[in-house]
Amino acid sequence: MSLYNFKKIAVVPTAKDFIDIILSKTQRKTPTVVHKQYKITRIRAFYMRKVKFSQQSFHDRLTQILTEFPKLDDVHPFYADLMNVLYDKDHYKLALGQINTARHLIDNVAKDYVRLLKYGDSLYRCKQLKRAALGRMATIMKRQASNLTYLEQVRQHLARLPSIDPYTRTIIICGFPNVGKSSFINKITRADVEVQPYAFTTKSLYVGHTDYKYLRWQVIDTPGILDHSLEERNVIEMQAVTALAHLRACVLYFMDLSEQCGHTLDEQVKLFQSIKPLFASKPLIVVANKVDIVKLDELTVERRALLKEIEDDSQLNVMEMSTVTGDGVMEVKIEACEKLLSFRVDQKMRTKKVDGIFNRLHVAVPKPRDNKERPPCIPESVLLKKQEEAEKRKRKLARDIEIEEGDDFVVDLAKEYTDIPEEERHDIIPEIWEGHNIADYIDPEIFEKLAELEKEEDIREQTGMYVTPKIELDETIKEIRNLASQIRAKKAILKEEARINKQSRKPVMPRTTRAKVRDRSVGKLRKSMENLGVDMSDTTDAHFTKTKQRTRSVGPVAKKARMDIQNTNTQSRGLTKPPRNEQGIKDLAMKKKLDKIAHRAISKKVARMGLKGEADRFIGTKMPKHLFSGKRGTGKTDRR
Repeated sequence: MSLYNFKKIAVVPTAKDFIDIILSKTQRKTPTVVHKQYKITRIRAFYMRKVKFSQQSFHDRLTQILTEFPKLDDVHPFYADLMNVLYDKDHYKLALGQINTARHLIDNVAKDYVRLLKYGDSLYRCKQLKRAALGRMATIMKRQASNLTYLEQVRQHLARLPSIDPYTRTIIICGFPNVGKSSFINKITRADVEVQPYAFTTKSLYVGHTDYKYLRWQVIDTPGILDHSLEERNVIEMQAVTALAHLRACVLYFMDLSEQCGHTLDEQVKLFQSIKPLFASKPLIVVANKVDIVKLDELTVERRALLKEIEDDSQLNVMEMSTVTGDGVMEVKIEACEKLLSFRVDQKMRTKKVDGIFNRLHVAVPKPRDNKERPPCIPESVLLKKQEEAEKRKRKLARDIEIEEGDDFVVDLAKEYTDIPEEERHDIIPEIWEGHNIADYIDPEIFEKLAELEKEEDIREQTGMYVTPKIELDETIKEIRNLASQIRAKKAILKEEARINKQSRKPVMPRTTRAKVRDRSVGKLRKSMENLGVDMSDTTDAHFTKTKQRTRSVGPVAKKARMDIQNTNTQSRGLTKPPRNEQGIKDLAMKKKLDKIAHRAISKKVARMGLKGEADRFIGTKMPKHLFSGKRGTGKTDRR
C-alpha cells in the first residue's frame, strides 16, 4: 500500500481554462506561419504537427490528474473509507473514469484526423481538418466541466485534511460531544484545537503529536459521536467511526461524570456498548473526566451501578482525570502509551518473522528435582574479581588528574601519541628549513664559544681599545665648513626663486611673432650667404618665400574634386592605423590570451544559446498577441 501526500496534487483547471491553456500552448510551441506557395507535403506536416501537439498536451495533462489523485484500492483502508464518507466513493470513481474516457477519445480523434490530413490536397482542406480536430477535442473537454469542477473541490478538501500516518503509534480520543476530548489533546500535544461549551465544536479530525520514551506518538481528536444507528449518523460522526475502525491505535473513551455535556451517564454507557465491537482488537481505556466536579466515589448507588459492567471487565481500565486542574492527565497519557506498546509487541510476536528468530535460539532449562528452588546466582569471589578488573580498566581522565594536582597540572599532549614508542614521545620536534634539519647545522659548542667572545669584548672595553680620541679642529677646516654652509644656503635660495618664477611664468611668444621681431628678410639672407663665400649671382629669380595662391570663387565641380582629394588623403592615412583588436595591447602573449577568451565567450553564445553571432540580441515577446488580442474582428480567420 502506498502513502499519498495530498498537498502535492496539482490544481485541476475548469473546462474553459483547460482548453485555453492547451490551445495557447499549441500556438506558442509550434510554428505559426504557413504560405500558399509551400509544397503540399510541408503544409500537411505543418497542420499534422499542430493536431499531434494538442493531443499530446491534452493527454499529458489528463494523465497527470489521473496519476496524482489517489486510487481507493491502493490507499490504506482508513483513507479509502474516509474519502467514501466525505466525497462518495462511486461519484469519485465515476469522475476519474470519465476523465480517463475523455483522454482515450481525444487520442482517437487525433489519430483519425492525422490520417485524414495525410490525404489533404490543399491548404484550405488541411486547415479545415485541423480546425475540426481541435474543435472536437475542445468539445470533449467541455463535456467534462462538471467532473473537473468536482475533482478540484475534492483536491482542495484533501489538501486541508490532516496528515495522518495509519501505520505509526496512534492514540484515538472519542466519546460524546463536549466531554473534554479537545481539552485533553491541547494538554498533551501542541495542537491548538478550538474548545467551546457547545456540541460539535470539533467538525473534523484533528491531529497532534507528543513524545514518550523518545518515540513520536500521533494523537487524533475525533468529532463527537451521538448514540444512534450507523445509517442515521451524519458525515462528521462517520469520520470518527472510520478512524476508530481502521487505525491500529489505543482508544480513549471519554465519559462526563458530571453530565454537563448534556447527556446522562446511562446514554454514555449505551454509546460505549454500541461502538464497543469497533474496539475488539484494540487496547481500550475508559476515562472518567471532570472529576474536579464529581468524583467516581461520590456517585450515587444507582449511577455507580451503571458503570459496574465496565468496571468488572478485566480488560478495561477506568481512570479518573480532570483537564481543568490537570489531575490524572499525564497518568492517562502514560497508561495509553504503555498499553499500545505492549499491544504492538504482542502483534509482532504473532508474525512469522518471530518464528524464524526463535528457531535460531535455544534456551537450556534444567529439570526440577528434589523440590528445591535454584535461582541463578553469581559467586561473591567472581563478583569481587569483576569489580577489581573494572576498576583497573577504568581510565583516569585528564579532568580527574587536574582536580588532584591543582595548580601543578600541566597538559601533556605527547603522552597520547600512542603510535610513537614511549621513549621517543617527548623528543623535540625537528625544525625543517628548505628540506634540511636546522639541528644538523648547529654547533654544539656554540654557547661556550659565545661566552669566550663576550669575555674578550669585556677585556677590550676595559683596556680602552674602543675609546675615540678627541680631534681639535684647525682654522682651515673651520673655514671649509663655514663656506659649505653658505653654499647650501645659496642653493636653497636659488631653488625657491626658480619655484616662484615657474609658478608666475608668462606664456611663450609664438614663433611667427619672434621671427618678425628678428626682422628676417631675403636681402639679409643673401648678404649673409655672400659673406660666407657662396656665389648668389644665379639666385635673382629664386623664390625663398612660399607665396599663397590667390583665392578666387570656385565652382561646385571643383569643390567636389577638392573634397575627393582630401578624402583619399585621409583614407590613405587611416590605412596605416592598426586594427581595433590590436590597439592598446603591446604584449603578444596577453593579446593571444584575450583573443582566446573572446572566442570562447562568442562560441558559448552561438552554440549553447542558439544565437547567430556576437551581435544577436533576442528579446522575447512579453505579451503574446493571441492571449491579449480580445474579441476577433471581421478580418481573416487564419490566426491559428
